[in-house]
Amino acid sequence: MAELAQVLEDVVVEVERHAAAAGWDRPATLYALVDTADLLQREPQLAEVLGITESGIAGEAGGLTPVEQEAVSDSLQDFLATIAWPPEVSGCAVVLEATTEAEGGGAEGGGDEAGGGEAGEARIVAGILRTGESACAIRQRAHDDDDLVLVGPDLVPGLLQLLHATLEPDAGDHRTIDHGEDHTDEHDGQPG
Repeated sequence: MAELAQVLEDVVVEVERHAAAAGWDRPATLYALVDTADLLQREPQLAEVLGITESGIAGEAGGLTPVEQEAVSDSLQDFLATIAWPPEVSGCAVVLEATTEAEGGGAEGGGDEAGGGEAGEARIVAGILRTGESACAIRQRAHDDDDLVLVGPDLVPGLLQLLHATLEPDAGDHRTIDHGEDHTDEHDGQPG
């Protein structure tokens, strides 16, 4: 289980670095996290795109590939409430920018005076798997350096809960995302 947590953390850091390369002031973006070996089995032409040789496919067992879905232009919370991932999706991640408060700061500020953190803009990447593992990465705009990205399993618990809800069997409001395309599910929520 710890190995899967490390794989997820590596993917979250990879997604954060990809977002960092695109720069700041970007909309929130959602990612499906899929088992790399399963993805290559279903879509072998992606091996070349991912830089994986035929002999390397077996080595991808247990790996995860982030598949960018779409930018989120509406309220992230409202948008996530409409998502239901298909079973072949192992997890999901989201990248968003937010304003953070200084520790103990609030409206008065606080900043570094009391040894707390700085208020400012940050990029947050949160990812979660169906099996419960989670990982987050936070990059402060004022300290925009790969070596200064904070990484941990539960840095944004509320966001992780929203993401986890999209992985539940009855999640979403009749909207299923599959391989980067949106599909409307005609299912009325009633059994058989």
